[in-house]
Amino acid sequence: MSDRRVGTVSRGIRCPIIREGDNMAEIVADSVIEAAQIEGFELRDRDVVAVTESVVARSQGNYASVEDIAKDVRNKLGGGHIGVTFPILSRNRFAIVLKGIAKGAEKITLMLSYPSDEVGNALIPEDVFYESGVNPYNDVLTEEQYREKFGFRKHEFTGVDYVEYYGDLIRECGAEVEIIFSNNVKTILDYTRNVLCCDIHKRFQSKDILKKNGADVVCTLDEILNAPVDGSGYNENYGLLGSNKSTEDKIKLFPRDCKALVEKIREEMLERTGKHMEVMVYGDGAFKDPQGKIWELADPVVSPGYTDGLIGTPNELKLKYLADNDFSELCGAELKEAISKKIKEKDNNLVGNMASQGTTPRQLTDLIGSLCDLTSGSGDKGTPVVLVQGYFDNFTD
Repeated sequence: MSDRRVGTVSRGIRCPIIREGDNMAEIVADSVIEAAQIEGFELRDRDVVAVTESVVARSQGNYASVEDIAKDVRNKLGGGHIGVTFPILSRNRFAIVLKGIAKGAEKITLMLSYPSDEVGNALIPEDVFYESGVNPYNDVLTEEQYREKFGFRKHEFTGVDYVEYYGDLIRECGAEVEIIFSNNVKTILDYTRNVLCCDIHKRFQSKDILKKNGADVVCTLDEILNAPVDGSGYNENYGLLGSNKSTEDKIKLFPRDCKALVEKIREEMLERTGKHMEVMVYGDGAFKDPQGKIWELADPVVSPGYTDGLIGTPNELKLKYLADNDFSELCGAELKEAISKKIKEKDNNLVGNMASQGTTPRQLTDLIGSLCDLTSGSGDKGTPVVLVQGYFDNFTD
């Protein structure tokens, strides 16, 4: 048998357009198996079958309306003056959520972080901001002060001035609005004691700070629509986090029951192929765009559900370290044999081992989910399933 010359391969798998009520396990298995037959590749043990969260949520019919959001906001935050802190700047992710929040309040004090939001969308270009003399750690700006300092600024990708856009949206929904700029969540308590924390990855810290400093009611986005409202969709773990715009008055929520789905897909693939595969549901990848400085992860997690074989982090040795240090005097077949022997004898836990330095200990689901997100894209590729092969191979395989 000749040596394998290919390591990790990521394939986008084309599928039918998914509709509510579709059998996802059957569709995913059909699509992967048919792709292998038509394209002439072999399925193997420990292949990873990954399904994008959007088609899972669509098959579940996990949708909610602006009015559903408004009703839940009124019930949980009182319907009066609400502070809305640290939302991301996004027409797709947050604008329609903000519409629901505004319909559930009489007045909103919208507090934006600056010079960018939590995931890196810039309100103000870095060079302009740092020449302004504004201290982002201490200074609180009103909308008037912000305009005096920075004027009207359109986002380089969307062409939207988000300060104007969010303010107009709130007013159009019938609520009064004031917009302030601060990076200290406690600032909002100078305006109102009922707060909806809209940050994603630091939401628990924000809520804890506000509760310790005298807030009356504090909710995070994962506490809105964490149960059905008048029969709406919901997500018991993430609420509105991970939601996307579906129509002008409806959102698609993050999918539910993902663990059960991935196990069902795994069983389906085993029964039909005899292969023991890993399966995951993935959303946004966890990577940063060097041009726009945007950190892609606007979902609460990369993967809301995965089989047990994807738990943990890689346990890898750095080949270039071994070649340059432990075996610097070797070359050719001797070098290959020495490195292969080292890999086969490696410990199960390489923490602190110099030969593993530079192998960042990210979770397997974050790494593979990011690869899948890049493979499937977010546009018209039509590949909501990704097959990753050879990910768990190493130099000796």
